[in-house]
Amino acid sequence: MEDIAGAPTLRSAGEIAEARQALLSRHAHVMEPGAVSRCLGVQAADWRRFAVHWEDLAPDGYAAREGTHRLRRYGHFSLDRTGSLRPMPHLAFAQPEDTNPLYVGEDRHFEPLTDVFVADPLFKSLVRMMGRIASCLQDADTWSVKVHPFRVVASADGAGLPTPEGRHRDGVTLVTSLMIGRENAVGGQSTVYEPDGTPVLTTTLHEPGTLLLGDDRATLHEVAPIRPSDTTRPARRDVLVTTLTAHHSAERDAQVG
Repeated sequence: MEDIAGAPTLRSAGEIAEARQALLSRHAHVMEPGAVSRCLGVQAADWRRFAVHWEDLAPDGYAAREGTHRLRRYGHFSLDRTGSLRPMPHLAFAQPEDTNPLYVGEDRHFEPLTDVFVADPLFKSLVRMMGRIASCLQDADTWSVKVHPFRVVASADGAGLPTPEGRHRDGVTLVTSLMIGRENAVGGQSTVYEPDGTPVLTTTLHEPGTLLLGDDRATLHEVAPIRPSDTTRPARRDVLVTTLTAHHSAERDAQVG
């Protein structure tokens, strides 16, 4: 799957190539906000508009059972070689049993992405860019794309847990985490590990537009809790987690994966 996000500039093509090379050699990579913005052809105003979607998320009752205050929505798409992004039926979200011990055998039902989120040109360009990057991991006819906007909230008497399941993999090909915004938050360090527990990459996503990429087949990942810097106010961490799973035909796209 090549060049599906449109005609790249020379500079953005180099940044895509750098991300691909890092995924092949280290299995993880951080794209800085400037690089992501150049690849998408967006400006600061586009990021501010996109961040407004995080004000319209719904409570995650499953995370609440573990004591985590989290808001989210969920969408599922297919992305083909031409860059066509097609919504899939809105079904329950399920993960392979060996990836998330908190919800083994449990289908989770989340509110769908809003129409305005799906129509946002930044979102569409972002997914197509991810398809270009993921092509270094597998030459797929079709990608199953699962989209999760998250807001994790913490208070003085309760830390926010971005990954309440702990160190894990998602059972996909490419896993990504895009920083949308943070407020009054400390912590939230992201770490990518080799299967034996050796750290590959550690970073704290701060600036909107920072994109963490990981080859989920070869790594595990975890995000440390967040806490309020000013304990009189809540803390929040807004991210967009998007996963791509390779499939060789749209008919083979399954609910899990």
